Amino acid sequence: MSLINSYFKQVESSSILVVFRICFGFLMFISLLRFWFKGWIDELYLQPMLHFHYYGFEWVEVLGDYTYFLFLICIISSLFICIGFKYQVSIISFFLSFSYIELMDKTMYLNHYYFISILSFLLIFLPANTSFSIDNLINGKSYKKIPKWTIDSIKLLISIVYIYAALSKLNSDWLFEAVPLKIWLTSKYDLPILGSFLTKEWVHYLMSWGGMLYDLIIPFLLLYHRTRVFGFLLVIVFHLLTKILFPIGMFPYIMIFVTLIFFSSSFHDKVLDYIYKIIRYFFFHRVINTKVEIIELFKYRFQKIVLGIIVLFFFLQIFIPFRYIFYPGELLWHEQGYRFSWRVMLVEKIGIANFKIVNTKDDSFFYVNNCDFLTPFQEKQMSFQPDMILEYAHFLGDFYSTDRNNEVEVFVDNYVSLNGRKSRMLVSDTVNLYKEKQSLKNKKWIISLQDEIQGF
Repeated sequence: MSLINSYFKQVESSSILVVFRICFGFLMFISLLRFWFKGWIDELYLQPMLHFHYYGFEWVEVLGDYTYFLFLICIISSLFICIGFKYQVSIISFFLSFSYIELMDKTMYLNHYYFISILSFLLIFLPANTSFSIDNLINGKSYKKIPKWTIDSIKLLISIVYIYAALSKLNSDWLFEAVPLKIWLTSKYDLPILGSFLTKEWVHYLMSWGGMLYDLIIPFLLLYHRTRVFGFLLVIVFHLLTKILFPIGMFPYIMIFVTLIFFSSSFHDKVLDYIYKIIRYFFFHRVINTKVEIIELFKYRFQKIVLGIIVLFFFLQIFIPFRYIFYPGELLWHEQGYRFSWRVMLVEKIGIANFKIVNTKDDSFFYVNNCDFLTPFQEKQMSFQPDMILEYAHFLGDFYSTDRNNEVEVFVDNYVSLNGRKSRMLVSDTVNLYKEKQSLKNKKWIISLQDEIQGF
């Protein structure tokens, strides 16, 4: 107990959290602007006729043209986070708006979107505006030191992401078959310089094992001061390489910049000095010179409550990825408990799903043209994810029951290939999906893989 009390009394320079705040806000600002100007708001949220919902969040709906306003709130919030203006309001509004955006359609789920949501939630409870912020100029106060645990909490979250990603790669497909990397890398044969190597089998195994070892050891390399620079160089090389090989947007840059938090306070002090000189030279010379009272240590008013929330937060982050153990069968196949578990780039799935609508009065039937209701991207994602197949089946059942004033049944002919295996039936074609309900219970209408993938 004395060790715990002693730890929570330790302090660190506020510059570490401040640099993190600036980088986070700036990268989110650029990412969201990029999303807007590429036309993805219209393409991904306004054009589709149907949006797939997360279980328990069916009430989250696309807001029509007001979706642009939601993105605008998120963009402005990210900018305010960067400059430290009304930080508490800004980080809360960013968390709520960004999370709402991600909850609008399950089709767009990506691990790094989830990471941004939970990271922004954590930042609500951390004093990231204690110095070098507009709030300091307004309040006339700046803090030199903050509790060390506030910085360590972000390090812990980043470490969880990496370590869980490594554990998920400890499976026979990834290590002993080098899939799905073998499938993806071979298709990159036309890349300059790298292309000729990416078709070689030894490269596939090298990158599979290297990726697993990287995820496993990188938090420890960054935590130890003697290996920190080497670890950071690995972070840069690894994420720039993934940027070249795979279309994953801003994620590599985000992961590079968030790992700066592992560096010492002296490094962050130098970064702030550099930013200060740029701002003073180009912009607010007079404002920057506004007198601000320097206070030695920032103190929480309700530290025990904040710590309780953060402990609960990390409890959930540690155990949510293991919820898959409550479902029988191969996780990579049935995907029950797959999301929110840091299983990054583990599967290559190709599926086909043809839906049959049966009129219960006369047993007549017809097959649905999915293009009438889904975008190509939605159809691709739906075809191999059972919960999305079920939701689409309910949509079709509602649509054709209302349209023809008849009671209908909905069946699916669904075949999926996992990591290069031969296509197998994923969902039973004898089950009326319109009668099946969405729940957290095991979906018994999923046909097992009949093949074992050993590992986590």
